[in-house]
Amino acid sequence: MKSYNVCLKDTAKTFTKRLFYSLFDCEQEEVHNDYLEQTFLKIVAKLEIANGKAIWDVFKMELPDIRRQLDLDAIAFENNDPASHSLAEIYMAYPGFYAISIYRLSHALYKHKVYILPRMMSEYIHGITGVDIHPGATIGESFYIDHGTGIVIGETAIIGENVKIYQGVTLGGISVSKDMASKKRHPTIQDNVCIYANATVLGGDIVIGANSTIGANVWITESVPENSLVTYQTEIKIRSKKNGVEK
Repeated sequence: MKSYNVCLKDTAKTFTKRLFYSLFDCEQEEVHNDYLEQTFLKIVAKLEIANGKAIWDVFKMELPDIRRQLDLDAIAFENNDPASHSLAEIYMAYPGFYAISIYRLSHALYKHKVYILPRMMSEYIHGITGVDIHPGATIGESFYIDHGTGIVIGETAIIGENVKIYQGVTLGGISVSKDMASKKRHPTIQDNVCIYANATVLGGDIVIGANSTIGANVWITESVPENSLVTYQTEIKIRSKKNGVEK
């Protein structure tokens, strides 16, 4: 019976947290620097990934740009959420920002063909925030997630810049057949799109055009032109009651 290194899940959890801390806290960066490198090398060795030291060295060089991207994401949160009081609040207390941070870190490793560790990182943050972003997804700058719980973004999804997504949104595949593994299965969301709560967009050929607004609860399996407004129509009746009698 083959043995799997499932205990690495705990190692990856601690590695992910400390990597996040070191990205935003200079004191933590100094404290965790050796730990992060040694732990990364330990994990990739257990996963039988070659050239771990070379991958780590390149990844470290990419961290300043990841921080730059995340600073833009944080500004997008501040600009879009009237409930925010400061940038510090976003960095320290916003689950959506935490999810985006771990996505950007895991995505950088994913591009170096380190696949299992990024998935463990995304699994960890999914459990903490309820946001499930595959590390293979491509997400542009100034990305904003409001509330976040229940969001699912698939591996081949492409998201442009200045995109806003609310809770419960799914950017998924319309087919789950294994022979689709090497094909684009998830939608493309162009720049300046806003997708409201519980909307579902499915299919690799689907493009949501720039500057469009997708309303809550819609189900989309065909492309949407630029500058569109897509809404779900339903009839809601409100009746008044007086002394317990419906009028």
